[in-house]
Amino acid sequence: LINGAAIPGMPNAHSHAFQRAMAGLAERRTQGADTFWSWREVMYRLAERITPDCLNAIAAQVYVDMLKAGYTSVCEFHYLHNQPDGRAYEDPLATCQSIIDAAGSAGIAPTLLPTLYQTSDFGGAPPAAVQKRFVLDSDRFLALLARLRPTPQHANHMEVGIAFHSLRAVPPEALREVLAAQARAKTIHIHIAEQEREVSGCVAQLGCRPIAWLADEIGIDARWCLVHATHASSEELDAIARSGAVVALCPTTEANLGDGIFPSQSYFKAGGAFAIGSDSHISLSPCVELGWLENQARLARRARNVLVPGDSSSLGASLWKRACTGGARVSARRIGALDTGCPAAIVVLDTNSPSF
Repeated sequence: LINGAAIPGMPNAHSHAFQRAMAGLAERRTQGADTFWSWREVMYRLAERITPDCLNAIAAQVYVDMLKAGYTSVCEFHYLHNQPDGRAYEDPLATCQSIIDAAGSAGIAPTLLPTLYQTSDFGGAPPAAVQKRFVLDSDRFLALLARLRPTPQHANHMEVGIAFHSLRAVPPEALREVLAAQARAKTIHIHIAEQEREVSGCVAQLGCRPIAWLADEIGIDARWCLVHATHASSEELDAIARSGAVVALCPTTEANLGDGIFPSQSYFKAGGAFAIGSDSHISLSPCVELGWLENQARLARRARNVLVPGDSSSLGASLWKRACTGGARVSARRIGALDTGCPAAIVVLDTNSPSF
């Protein structure tokens, strides 16, 4: 017997667990304009201090908090590969194991996404000193993936996908090499078109906008998760929808970083699939993420109940179901529904004490 309403647990489609430790630290004005790029400097300073033990402790706590909020699985976009000075750990799996162990301790189902990161900007710009702990060459990255294949004892609760940090951090030749070697990857994630500066840099170096380049030169399909896609053009939105790829939206982080507002109404009209993530963990509530998503659309449209399909009577139920469906796909799991053959990942809403 339960006291409340049972609904499917929400997949968290995009997480950087270590960034929970900096929540609030960037909320003070620096000299000049504060932007995503100045926030990034605070993140780098934190990343330099994270040891495998620290990462395990931070991740375990944030995963527990996710479970309390209604997330029952998490896609961990993981790029803290090396020691702070860029030297490899004696155990190449040191930080990956920290994440795996934290998820096991908390009881959340992880999809681990080792992330390729090689350059600091388009055109092959070398990584800055503060980025060296993120960097793997393609051979080391593929070797890491080979060692992370789920063992039989892990197969029921852990999945492994691949991630590319961004087009500015992964040269085209490295992207193609890894994809060729990982042709059977279950899920592929990438940050894309988050900032206008990123879009203009891509146009200058690669000759077109980032999502258009990825779709035309690499090809995207239902395995792909495009994180943020904030500054997608209408043509790019249509291309994503046609491909079956999923956009991972993180409205509280995107607002906190001043990224901009994703054109959700146009994307939904095109039939696009979406998932939600807590990203830098300014908020850990899937209800808050979905509320921000709808409220941004209301402000842009100057109307109410913008993202609900015409045949649906409940905005909240519709958004929750669609986010669960998209999140299941990018997690490479059969989750997000109360159905035969799905894990019993059930969230109970206390209808007498709503939480917002």
